[in-house]
Amino acid sequence: MKAICRILLLIFYFALAITTVAHTQTDSTKVRIIIIGAHPDDCDMDAGGTSALFASMGYAVKFVAVTNGDAGHQSDKGVTLAKRRFAEAQEAGKRFGVSYDVLDNHDGELLPTLQVRLQIIKKIREWNADVVIAPRPNDYHPDHRYTGVLVQDAAYMVAVPNVAPETPALKKNPVFLYSQDFFQRPNPFRPDIAVDITKVFSQKVHALDAHVSQVYEWLPWIGHYSQEVPAKNNEKEKWLATRVSYKITPEVRKSLEKWYGTEKAATVQQAEAFEICEYGMQPDEKEIKRLFPMLGN
Repeated sequence: MKAICRILLLIFYFALAITTVAHTQTDSTKVRIIIIGAHPDDCDMDAGGTSALFASMGYAVKFVAVTNGDAGHQSDKGVTLAKRRFAEAQEAGKRFGVSYDVLDNHDGELLPTLQVRLQIIKKIREWNADVVIAPRPNDYHPDHRYTGVLVQDAAYMVAVPNVAPETPALKKNPVFLYSQDFFQRPNPFRPDIAVDITKVFSQKVHALDAHVSQVYEWLPWIGHYSQEVPAKNNEKEKWLATRVSYKITPEVRKSLEKWYGTEKAATVQQAEAFEICEYGMQPDEKEIKRLFPMLGN
């Protein structure tokens, strides 16, 4: 009887080991994505829909705000505002299904220093990222510009073992992407990849709704449209959807046609687009489809 029990126990552990290995191998095939923005809410705006699609497929997604947002409000400020925005970011992360890190650098004072570059290198390495998304380094806000510069500066260094050696260097260089903007100088945004986010747009809006201090207070105040914000909470998300719904440009529509086909592209109502950075891995079409498995679906 004892012999039979031992055999059954060995069979159980052998089956468990096989399952664990299979699970690990399956997980290792999942793309790991990190979105880096200047402030808590920037990642959400730039790639929230794409992130929601990745998260719904079980892929690992992380948002990183390089500053704590302690200056982005007309009345709140400092530690009080930073704590408020951190809590908003955590709630938004839950609604997206992603993890959300906020670095403790002051809002409005970001510079492309070695210290902050090392912070970003470590975040990309710790996440073992396959895809890194960040703003282009030409933008109206200096924090946005310098976030783009910092990520560019990290693009090669993430694979250099003697830089930030306390965090193991990546054995492969990720694909670095820029999120869409509408600035024309020194060169306009190029939509190499366009993602249909129509089916998750309401989720993106709901997640952005968590950033109360920004979408309903600060941005309307600094943008001089506070009078438009509905007084009733149950009307706010519907209004917010109109503010974060961007017209699909002819260039983005053309990119959608490339990845989804003309017929499907014509039905897309909401999209997010990305430009492939010259730094980092340069993916071919096959690799892009592997990294973005939602393309064409």
